[in-house]
Amino acid sequence: MAKLIIKDLNKVYNNGVHALRNINLEIENGMFGLLGPNGAGKSSLMRTIATLQSPDSGTIELNGLNVLENQDQLRQVLGYLPQEFGVYPRITAQELLDHLAILKGVTNKKERKELIGYLLQKVNLYEKRNKAVKSFSGGMKQRIGIAQALIGDPKLIIVDEPTAGLDPGERNRFHNLLADVGDSAIVILSTHIVDDVRELCTDMAIMREGEIVYNGSPENVISELDGLVWQKMIPRNEFANYKDQYEIISDKMVAGKTVIHVLSNVDPGNGFKQVEPDLEDVFFTKTSQQFVTN
Repeated sequence: MAKLIIKDLNKVYNNGVHALRNINLEIENGMFGLLGPNGAGKSSLMRTIATLQSPDSGTIELNGLNVLENQDQLRQVLGYLPQEFGVYPRITAQELLDHLAILKGVTNKKERKELIGYLLQKVNLYEKRNKAVKSFSGGMKQRIGIAQALIGDPKLIIVDEPTAGLDPGERNRFHNLLADVGDSAIVILSTHIVDDVRELCTDMAIMREGEIVYNGSPENVISELDGLVWQKMIPRNEFANYKDQYEIISDKMVAGKTVIHVLSNVDPGNGFKQVEPDLEDVFFTKTSQQFVTN
């Protein structure tokens, strides 16, 4: 069982942005969701764990290995799929994985061929192995990204915003692939998409302005809002009036009207109905300036 321990991690960039503030996390095998709005510090944390940048202070250990002092050893057991996975313009899927396998130290040609065939089968791209990767859809490129991240039987896999821009079918296929991978390694899924975490992760953290504002199971944090969330469908042109009167958690369009969720200890009346809270309600209450400062 792999274990990643992060203690007192801090990072301030040259422009004065405090990207990481005293980050403390313990993560074990399986899918771990790192949820937060854009700019919360998720990518900064992922880059630091992946040894692509150094923190100003703090420690990171993977199975007892001091990651910051043994970066090359960490990279041997790390799979990383960044937010933007670039590919060479004319290279095929098979050629790309072959090139990356060589870079990761798989020097035996026969072993490399077998490994690449296995990975292409695993991500359901074997039939496309001789196609140029630049011609792939967004979902297919993400699957190739996961295939390269799996080279070397990694113990820690980091995927940064993996489903942004994918259509629903591609997103579901990608979810199934990540779930399979999570059986044998630590998989950290960094995203601002609440559904990704809700559907995949048994453990999670929420980040806001470089800090961890929640760490635990999705079920536990959702229970914090039991009895506090109320819903109503309103005409769009009345939204401003409701915003002045209620603590609105979220709003979305349904059948041409606006559905709002509000936070209240008592029945707000005025046609509101109490609803079961969900992870999206948690996300907005934990990361919105309105609720954090109240």
